Amino acid sequence: MSALTLLVMASGGALIGFLLAVLGAGGSILLLPLLISGGGLPTREAVPLSLLAVTLLALANAGPYLRRRQVAPRPALILGVPALAGSWIGGSLVKIGLIPEPAQLALFTAAALVASWLLTRRRRGAGTAASPQPRPQGSPLALWGQGVLVGLLTGIAGVGGGFAMVPALVLLAGLPMHLATGTSLVLIASKGVVALQALGHWPAASLPLLLPLLAGGLAGAIAGQALAPHVSDRHLRQGFAALLIGSALLTGAEAVHRQQASARATDRTPAAGSRAPSQPLSPHHR
Repeated sequence: MSALTLLVMASGGALIGFLLAVLGAGGSILLLPLLISGGGLPTREAVPLSLLAVTLLALANAGPYLRRRQVAPRPALILGVPALAGSWIGGSLVKIGLIPEPAQLALFTAAALVASWLLTRRRRGAGTAASPQPRPQGSPLALWGQGVLVGLLTGIAGVGGGFAMVPALVLLAGLPMHLATGTSLVLIASKGVVALQALGHWPAASLPLLLPLLAGGLAGAIAGQALAPHVSDRHLRQGFAALLIGSALLTGAEAVHRQQASARATDRTPAAGSRAPSQPLSPHHR
């Protein structure tokens, strides 16, 4: 591992740990593009490594929220149980080869943009000075359906899904951002374990990248945990939406690049059954 790669992984890990501590999301939004573009990993290796790193960092960040009782059990169950099932299904689809690499990245990009739009358009039901708690805007069935979709995204694209779970908990369950953050961290860790089992392969050759990621992530988490209680709900949502858009653009560009590279490789491959370039006949065939 080069010194530049070490620095990139540690710096990215610090930002990811900070975002997980403050937002309860954002780790895998940056981690997957970081491993693919910065670390040069194929998606097959980047997905399980991303899941492993985000799961460990989510567990580390969930502790302070659990101590402050900033976890909502009922929405966690309604969203989390179908999310676990979706994680297993999504990981199994990737395992048997039904989801190609460009489709994995494109799905991630589309989901990030939709989640950003949903979060920024939130107006009705927002808390006021007299009623600081947002009001639920969706039924338990809508939250259940969101859980399935988030779980599928976790298994297919290797993301923790917090960037989709936090808007769902805020918009559909009516939770304030800090409570949604703590609930999201618990669900991210649970879904990550299930998705890793479903994928069925371990990125052994890429595990050294995990050390600088976790070291930076723990440092960022400490800073984020100290700052999180003092950041307003509105600023959290605005920063979260901006993060979603930036990451979606980065991952979308990578998806296009890999699709073009795959197409060029296909064009250079001789079609099945085509004749190879003529070679001089051997004496045996003359």
